[in-house]
Amino acid sequence: MENTTRRFVRHNPQKKQNETGMILAQMGAALMGGILLFTSILFIFSLGYRILYAGRIFPGVSVAGVNVSGLNTTDAAIQLSTQLTYPYSGRVIFRDGESIWQSTPAQLGLVFDPQASANAAFKFGRNANPFTSVSNQINSLRVGVELAPQSLFDQRLAHAYLQNIGAQINRPMQEAQLEINGTEVVAAQGQIGRMLDVDASLAQLSTQLAAFRDGEVPLVIVEQAPDVLNIEEQAIQARQLLSAPFTINLPDAVSGDPGPWQINPEDLGPMLQVRKIQPESGAASYQLELDRNKLHPVLEQIARQVNRREQNARFIFNDETRLLEAIQPSSTGREVDLATSIESIEQSVARGEPNASLQINIKQPLVSDTANGADLGITENVVTYTSYFRGSSSSRMQNIQTAAAQFHGVLVAPGETFSMGTTLGDISLDSGYAEALIIFGGRTIQGVGGGVCQVSTTLFRAAFFGGYPIPMRHAHAYRVSYYEQSASGIDPRLAGLDATVYFPLVDFQFTNDTPYWLLMETYFSAQSQTLTWKFYSTKDGRSVEWQTTGPQNVVPAPPASLQLNPAIGDKDFKQIDWAAEGADITVNRTVLMGDKIHFVDKFITYYQPWQAVCEYGPGVDEPEKEAKKRNLCWNGR
Repeated sequence: MENTTRRFVRHNPQKKQNETGMILAQMGAALMGGILLFTSILFIFSLGYRILYAGRIFPGVSVAGVNVSGLNTTDAAIQLSTQLTYPYSGRVIFRDGESIWQSTPAQLGLVFDPQASANAAFKFGRNANPFTSVSNQINSLRVGVELAPQSLFDQRLAHAYLQNIGAQINRPMQEAQLEINGTEVVAAQGQIGRMLDVDASLAQLSTQLAAFRDGEVPLVIVEQAPDVLNIEEQAIQARQLLSAPFTINLPDAVSGDPGPWQINPEDLGPMLQVRKIQPESGAASYQLELDRNKLHPVLEQIARQVNRREQNARFIFNDETRLLEAIQPSSTGREVDLATSIESIEQSVARGEPNASLQINIKQPLVSDTANGADLGITENVVTYTSYFRGSSSSRMQNIQTAAAQFHGVLVAPGETFSMGTTLGDISLDSGYAEALIIFGGRTIQGVGGGVCQVSTTLFRAAFFGGYPIPMRHAHAYRVSYYEQSASGIDPRLAGLDATVYFPLVDFQFTNDTPYWLLMETYFSAQSQTLTWKFYSTKDGRSVEWQTTGPQNVVPAPPASLQLNPAIGDKDFKQIDWAAEGADITVNRTVLMGDKIHFVDKFITYYQPWQAVCEYGPGVDEPEKEAKKRNLCWNGR
């Protein structure tokens, strides 16, 4: 049997780690030795290179394109001063549109320092850091190095030069202007402002001069645009508007409607004004418009011609059939909307259009021609009152009849406070009224509408005895006999139950405080000299109790006055005012609803003592005897 010997090797990790460390240490030492060797070689190269070019500029070094390699600083400075004439021969150009300014760098404050430039060239590659020095030496030797020239820049000269340029190109910003003088339109277009930014331009110049090359320096110009540059469109619009009358129309006008209305150029010119519109985004603009303070009165005057109240249909109540019968159709009302009309006119003006339409609000009547009495609550007669005016002149009766007719068939809505003056309308000769005696300025004189107070007094008493609230009533200045007449003669109890109307200063009003509509009918009789006023509605159980104090604190009338009037006939003698005692009268009213008090009110009247007045002609020798003879203005004189 063969004998085999085996070798056993014990594995030792610590021994292997020690061997690896020794290897790394040997490699590090070798590397460090290599670095030291390389550094020594560089140092020896740099030292040798420095020795070789001791006192001279290293090869490959130029200053602004002038090669100064191998020269000492003195020779380099001489060569640079000879060849670098840029400060005096160079050209710097500034341009603004077609305007050009040309200067030398020296004129702009640039001073070249050849010695400092030569010294800088000599120092290149001789830095304190040997690695940097060697790198610079190698680079200059291989590819060459160009250094910037050393110079001084006196910015004061450049600043003054640029300011002079700015004085030539700067211009202020101007807004466009539009003026309207009468009918003349004067327009001036806007101008963009321009301002040379001297400091920013100086920075551009510094960069150009540092390059030691000819070139054009950009001028930094700041522009400021006006809010509005062009006003020509508005000027054209203004001239067009002032070339002919401006027309205001009533939309949907029919025959008989007022208008159109025209504003002549000489009146329109002072109204026109120009307003700047500055939106939140976008460019500003000018807009033509009319002065509202001047336009408003014009439209108010037009509105007085256009406006009309809506009219309910008018009816009479047929006492037999107990139905309503229409006697006048309803009509729509219209009212000029002043605010929106002004806006509409301004929009037309802004567009340069010579016309515009009024903006109208249409108001529908509450009661049409086909209204049903039962639906309105008009089912029966609730009040009837008759007043008497015996002894009235024909003109006074004409006025009573004319005024009373305005209220025949008129409806009063539930809750409405009825204004007599509003319904009465215009009192003039054109409206059918005649001249008769009226109280005015403390005198009884001839005036249009004398006798209308017979109508207001009759309505007052109808509302009084009907139990309706009366928020407004004015008595006459003195007691008038007409208003104390009854069917049987004079009734003193009626004193203090009169009402006068002189609209819009003096009005009579009552309130329909029922849930039912109220229909009024008026009946005038020239034969019996009476005026009857009827209320139709639905009875709600109200009744009236009233008491009067009668005349109190009575003051006698002053003595009559006899006055010469050269304008009347020579022998004429006539009484124009009648005496009346002054007195205070209080009328108390209690309105009951069944057996409960609905409300209580009182009417206090203070009548003045009134003087009788007679006028006589120049031919009357003894007016007092004539007064006694005629029994006029005679009260015991």
